[in-house]
Amino acid sequence: MTLASAPQARHAAEAQPPAAGASAFTARNGLRYGLLGLPLAFVALPLYVILPNHYAREFGMPLGLLGAILLGARLLDAFIDPLLGRLSDRLFARSARSVLALGAAAAVVLAAGFALLFFPLVRGPDALAVWAAVMLVITYAAYSALSVSHQSWGAMLGGNETQRSRIVAWREGLGLVGVVLASITPVALGLPATTALFFVALGVGWLAWVRAPRPLARPSRQGATQSHAAALWAPLRHTAFRRLLAVFMLNGIASAVPATLVLFFIQDRLQAPAAMEPLFLGSYFVSAALSIPLWLALVQRIGLARAWLAGMLLAIAVFGWATQLGAGDTTAFVLVCALSGVALGTDLALPGALLAGLIQAHGQSGQSEGAYFGWWNFATKLNLALAAGLALPLLGLFGYAPGARDASALNALVIAYCVLPCVLKLAAAAALYVFVIQPGKASS
Repeated sequence: MTLASAPQARHAAEAQPPAAGASAFTARNGLRYGLLGLPLAFVALPLYVILPNHYAREFGMPLGLLGAILLGARLLDAFIDPLLGRLSDRLFARSARSVLALGAAAAVVLAAGFALLFFPLVRGPDALAVWAAVMLVITYAAYSALSVSHQSWGAMLGGNETQRSRIVAWREGLGLVGVVLASITPVALGLPATTALFFVALGVGWLAWVRAPRPLARPSRQGATQSHAAALWAPLRHTAFRRLLAVFMLNGIASAVPATLVLFFIQDRLQAPAAMEPLFLGSYFVSAALSIPLWLALVQRIGLARAWLAGMLLAIAVFGWATQLGAGDTTAFVLVCALSGVALGTDLALPGALLAGLIQAHGQSGQSEGAYFGWWNFATKLNLALAAGLALPLLGLFGYAPGARDASALNALVIAYCVLPCVLKLAAAAALYVFVIQPGKASS
């Protein structure tokens, strides 16, 4: 294949072409590429799980106002992700070094935004609301720029189903290490130490990424005539991508709702002491990390889509059980967290590998990964926005407030935390079977 530009030629010697098998992606390569996933996941848990609870309890921000701020900021963040994805593709067409430069700038902004969110320089309800909204938009944008580029980089490394699964598993597995650390350090060491640890992890992750295998962009023959707007919307013209995206969104909302509400469920439904929160969150994410090799083994036997379906069905069973838990059922909830963490392993490692395979099937490897992952992250952010923007105000509407103990308020919390995710997961499982697995049977 003829290279289209001199910058690509300069990097040809250090670029890693799409690997033919799982053995081509070594553990050293996996660590160098995947280590940035640790700080990205580390920062995600405080932003999406701890921050709503922190602002509600520490600053007394009403749930309705908090939900509106989170919804607005996350919606804006979601809509800029496809644009960031297109920017990533254009930088990849120049050189991997351009992508790394964007990542460095985004990392600096992300670090600053994170610190200013948890340690605001203003007080007073109105000023704090404006501050939170502005800082959220800035922080989310930096996070998106860095994560879209990192995801696209991994997808461009190519390979078969097992290879793609291993690449994603390194990123998400190390990400789970970051999540476990993020679930422990705020309680054990406090937010200042958590912030300092994040700064260190982000710097180390970026330095490792610099030494990771570099993909070689392969511009399409149509790239010169396709406008930027057409390239931005191109992924949505593919039916297979729209269907996979629909499954991903349904499943993502099902996961985002309990992630937003878990601390409220622990504190008010279970009435568990704060010292147990790291145990609950840690068991969830450690189980997810340990389960990834098992899911990868299952992928080799039944394929990516069927393994993901198995994870969805496991999550439905576990959250169905959680509806029966009440005050003091902490041991049972540790098991719920562990089993739902096992199910989470599929959500982390498999959908991204399915998307990378779809890009390959469309003949667009090395060309449009940023555009695809921009829309992919758009769906992720939209899920988080809907979870916070709908679940929190609805809970307030039905009489729940942090610290509530009356039966009707706690029942509303159980429905939102347990029942709604089960319904959404069931819809996602049905869509996966109809849109992905059945068409796969027909084409095989």
